[in-house]
Amino acid sequence: MELNKIKYKRHIKPFDTSKKPIRSWKILSWVAMVVSKILTRGKIGKLEKINMEGLKPPYILLSNHQTFTDFEINAILTYPEKFHSIATFEGHYGFYGIRAYLMEKVGCIPKRKFTTDPHLVSSCNTVLNEYGDILSIYPEARYTDIGTTSPISDSYAQLIKKFNKPVVAVVHRGNYLRAPFWNWQRERKVKTYTTMKKILDPEDIERMSCEEIIAVVRRELWHDEHQWQKDNNIIIDEPWRAEGLHKALYQCPHCLAEHRMLSKGNKLWCVSCGKEWEMTELGELRATSGKTEFSHIPDWYNWEKENVRREVEEGRYYFEDDVDVYALPNVKKFIKLGKGKLTHSLENGITLEGHYNGEDYKIVRPSRGLYSIHTEYNYCFLKHDPCIQISIADNTFICNTHKKDVVTKVYFAVVAIHEKLMRERAENKQKKLDAEKQKDDKKE
Repeated sequence: MELNKIKYKRHIKPFDTSKKPIRSWKILSWVAMVVSKILTRGKIGKLEKINMEGLKPPYILLSNHQTFTDFEINAILTYPEKFHSIATFEGHYGFYGIRAYLMEKVGCIPKRKFTTDPHLVSSCNTVLNEYGDILSIYPEARYTDIGTTSPISDSYAQLIKKFNKPVVAVVHRGNYLRAPFWNWQRERKVKTYTTMKKILDPEDIERMSCEEIIAVVRRELWHDEHQWQKDNNIIIDEPWRAEGLHKALYQCPHCLAEHRMLSKGNKLWCVSCGKEWEMTELGELRATSGKTEFSHIPDWYNWEKENVRREVEEGRYYFEDDVDVYALPNVKKFIKLGKGKLTHSLENGITLEGHYNGEDYKIVRPSRGLYSIHTEYNYCFLKHDPCIQISIADNTFICNTHKKDVVTKVYFAVVAIHEKLMRERAENKQKKLDAEKQKDDKKE
């Protein structure tokens, strides 16, 4: 058994991410803008540009990520300039490679989620320094579960430092409220408000450290959709507005039971203890009886996150589930690998084991190299089931989970484990420096 390899029934050529980005024709920028306006008709509220006077490409555009509408609004905002988006690899899937062909023609750069791609820097250099165009990046690399910002890797500061081009932040508000990730199939009547703001000049980048740069990026991309809804008195009166919320709020704050939550209409309740909450028209939660533990939805979500972090710190966290596995080595079709076993722990990272075409296989992503992971509540490309996505350099695996509402907890754990390992590494490095300093002091 060869680690991180699958023996397919016939030769499968992996998708080539080393190809040079195509500089699209000017007419395609116009086409993308027109199509985007048609698709977002009735959805867009206000588009505001801040500190953008006189700014021309090349520059780096960083955007928060709520729904696919983000891409469409960005195409409108950047017109008539040419822009190249670093786009998730599976987003190129469809119509036996035709979708990938079209995305490449408009300048998209394919990237497998949360992997190190040695060709990516070269592609970025081509866009910024050779073509002189806009490089569009979604640094969260996943849709927001609950309307707040997902972790952003420190590596983006290094990328910004390397190219020393102006940096623009696009923050979308309202996309999540209209189509939350836990129920994106049914849209609410909410219009968006998007700001496009220059946040860093080359002069800023030259004098700032990577730590200072990433702090600016995280601050400028920060958003809280539920707070924005309350601050702007945005009424969402659809009677089904809470349906699906239990997928993100999987732990009951009253009895602490996990994966026993359900939702329907405007109600959310725990099967174990029977406690019930309703979602108001302003997106707040209110217990129908007794104490309201969390009225602000992200507070409940963050409470779950801290509980998982505590499990990781105390050595109690471990996940295992039987999963249905699909591989996507290229953009033409998913290959069904059958049943598999998915495990996750601090020591062994994410591990997927199974048997396909007469051979066992084992896919491993160590914890140290995995700062986040992509999860879905309703994966649109397959069976609309919840899944955990594992990507390696030349393949992507979709693991449809069997256990109820577990993907959010796995995501929390991946982040918590990586942060723990990075903190321990920094502490060990500091101890080593302190020990060396003590030796030098003794010599003196």
